[in-house]
Amino acid sequence: MYTFKMETDMKAYDDFLCENGGQYIQCSRWEKVKTTWKCRYYCGFEGEKRVLAILVMERSLPVAGKIWYGSGGAVCDWENTELLTEFTEFMKKEIRNNGVTCFIMDPPVSLRINGEDKQKGHEMHSFLTGLGYELNPSIENYTYKQPVQLFIPLKDNGVQLDAQKILKKCDKGVRYSIRIGEQRGLVAKTFHADDVINDPSIMDDFMAVMGDTGERNSFLERNGEYCTKILKEFDSCSDLKLVYYDKELDRKLQAERLAKKEKALSELPGAHEKKARQLQETIDSVDKQTEHFEKRMAEAEEFTKDNRICVAGGLSIYYAGMGSCLFGGTRNVIRNNTRSSHYLNYLRLCESIERGCDIHDLGYVIVKTPELNEDGTLGSLVPQDNFKGIYDFKKSFSADYHEFIGEYVLVGNKMKYYSYAKLMPTAKKAKIKAATLLRRH
Repeated sequence: MYTFKMETDMKAYDDFLCENGGQYIQCSRWEKVKTTWKCRYYCGFEGEKRVLAILVMERSLPVAGKIWYGSGGAVCDWENTELLTEFTEFMKKEIRNNGVTCFIMDPPVSLRINGEDKQKGHEMHSFLTGLGYELNPSIENYTYKQPVQLFIPLKDNGVQLDAQKILKKCDKGVRYSIRIGEQRGLVAKTFHADDVINDPSIMDDFMAVMGDTGERNSFLERNGEYCTKILKEFDSCSDLKLVYYDKELDRKLQAERLAKKEKALSELPGAHEKKARQLQETIDSVDKQTEHFEKRMAEAEEFTKDNRICVAGGLSIYYAGMGSCLFGGTRNVIRNNTRSSHYLNYLRLCESIERGCDIHDLGYVIVKTPELNEDGTLGSLVPQDNFKGIYDFKKSFSADYHEFIGEYVLVGNKMKYYSYAKLMPTAKKAKIKAATLLRRH
């Protein structure tokens, strides 16, 4: 027999999350970021022992009424069917007593990993629908989360892996791209909330990065105020990494390469066959690198006043053993020539390792709404065309592609819920259209 109640002890609530694999989107700090929602915290107990915790976010909408969203689902033992059954009955009473249109949650249960079916995901779908939940089959209408994430495990049997061991599992091109970043004038800096508050130009640089990335991949980026709020509320658990292209550094490195070439040319006459081949390889390599250097200089020419150009950036949160890449991207300038995206993501991975995280979360990609399987579960979740490149990039870091079972709904008021389900896509499209027009002008 379990008991459930609203939680007021936020320290005990957050401690339970940290000890049981909770996510940043479920903790009490998240309420201070998502200020347009009202937040309720529930916990479940077996006797005096806390066994379940969930953040329920509430929004009241015209026509649709009160919408409740269990951000990330409940933190609990998802194999404990008795606990989940009693929790569901409790929530049915709560939505009835509070006049709630629907309660939505996205359970952290995988349906497929790297394309391989997971029986537990199918069983959980059957179990939840048996309790009265309905699967939302329309991905574009999901409340907040896409039902996919790409994870890199950072520990092997509890032992922390170093970055080099992880890189050995990555595509060969990833290792090459990371290596050439510093050789082509890239430098990185890490910032926190106080830095950004004291120097707004830092966030301006990041917004320029996200603006280029959003326009290139057809998605809407968050604004600087929202990103600053995350850094402030998550404080030491978050950071903003910016990667700069330093033209002076690149010139210095090029001068060193040219000196190396001159030395090789001076030693080439009279060198024995093997040595001559090595010297010629050095000369050819410098010539090729010189071509890339000249292209970088040409691309960066428009930034005549800037010796350092911000070319990439990423905002991350480190919470409960998971390093999560919330937002990130690259400027259009010298993006391919310096492989700035690879260099940035390598730095973010290293940060997660240094902080002792179990998992590095590369985030999601936006996926297409699939056909349903015969048992009613979501079919294969394929990235939308404009996210295919982002998916390939994240997979190249040897990330595991988790397809979750999706978004499940307890309906309290059928008429209002189906009004909400029909109105939400229209409202989202209108919001995207308006924001796109504002960005262009």
